[in-house]
Amino acid sequence: MKLEKARGILGITGTETPVEIKKAYRKLAVRFHPDKNPGDTAAEERFKEVSCAYEILSDPQKKKEYDM
Repeated sequence: MKLEKARGILGITGTETPVEIKKAYRKLAVRFHPDKNPGDTAAEERFKEVSCAYEILSDPQKKKEYDM
């Protein structure tokens, strides 16, 4: 996943602080969490995308790797 795509998934531009990134992630994670959407495979896939994007953007080392 490219860094730009990860930012797009979370709906951020790239100038946000770590706190703002976490806030965006939590908002989407709650919305698409499988426990809130039982049986909805699209929501489950979206939750996985959101989680992956946050994993990249929250870790400075991973962020640097994907920025190349």
